Amino acid sequence: MTNEALQALVEEISLQDFGRPFKHQAIFNARLRSTGGRYHLVDHHIDINPRMINDFDRETLIGVIRHELVHYHLALAGLPYQHRSHEFKQLLAQVGGSRYAPTPKQSVKSKHSGRQYYYHCQKCGRQFIRHRRVNLERYACGYCGGRLQLDELVREVG
Repeated sequence: MTNEALQALVEEISLQDFGRPFKHQAIFNARLRSTGGRYHLVDHHIDINPRMINDFDRETLIGVIRHELVHYHLALAGLPYQHRSHEFKQLLAQVGGSRYAPTPKQSVKSKHSGRQYYYHCQKCGRQFIRHRRVNLERYACGYCGGRLQLDELVREVG
């Protein structure tokens, strides 16, 4: 789906479900990682995560678009547009939009390299697991102040 097709779909859903036109821009934004879409209050445009169409069905995409259009139409009407507001919840239920977007499949993976580093304190013997390497010259045990030592066991996760 292209940005032009997305724009046409958003305009169609706005007229059909809300009875009001969508007069701003709707685009795909690949920088969105953990959210389905975003409404921009300053210039009223809507960003949609392209993974909503790639990883899920069309109904999921339409649910996300309806959600963002609820923000859009409430903000333009001067009503509370936040998730917690009564007006938002009521209009979202009325049009059948998604309350939460599903987690995109690619963002489920950890942002770290998938490694776990095992350390132990040379003074008190406590063990620590970290996803990033620790500078042993700079950091010490948080409990007793002793020196840390990297254990030989470094395993790959997932």
